[in-house]
Amino acid sequence: MRASFRSLWFALALAVFLVYLVMASQFESLLHPFVILFSIPLAGIGVALALWLTDTRLSVIVFIGLIMLAGIVVNNAIVLVDLINQLRAGGSERIEAIREAARLRLRPIMMTTLTTVLGLLPMALGLGEGAEMRSPMAITVIGGLLTSTLLTLVVVPVMYAILDRRADALPAEAQPAVKAEGEGSGASLVPHRA
Repeated sequence: MRASFRSLWFALALAVFLVYLVMASQFESLLHPFVILFSIPLAGIGVALALWLTDTRLSVIVFIGLIMLAGIVVNNAIVLVDLINQLRAGGSERIEAIREAARLRLRPIMMTTLTTVLGLLPMALGLGEGAEMRSPMAITVIGGLLTSTLLTLVVVPVMYAILDRRADALPAEAQPAVKAEGEGSGASLVPHRA
């Protein structure tokens, strides 16, 4: 059992690392995948709670569910962060982009979570032959997915606001006004050499 748990911890760490690498290449950033990875520990809270409520023991099947969760729970955060980045590229300020993305992505995130949870519910209830073997995996995924979804909608936007400190682009109509103010006052934006 110890050897199995050691190899499963390694597999979980490797899964998280590979998820990070894929996201880093897609986002072309090291920061945004790091923000998204905050959703994985949030899933751990739900897993612990679900296992405690259902009196399910930690086993190899539960660890397989944890490894699955490492790939599943980041989907909601990816959808959210991607829209925030698109809105910011369009000229929105950071906080405004976060609010708008959370509003627009709430429904798709809730729909994908509910479809996954409802799809795993028969397995979690132990219906059918041999279902008691697979039931801990479904309980793990359902518990982790439910809490990570709820907490992702709060924690990921907050972490994005804290960690992403890029300067917000000025809207196109504000740029000429700034230039005109600098020219009218006689002040130069280029530093003078002594």
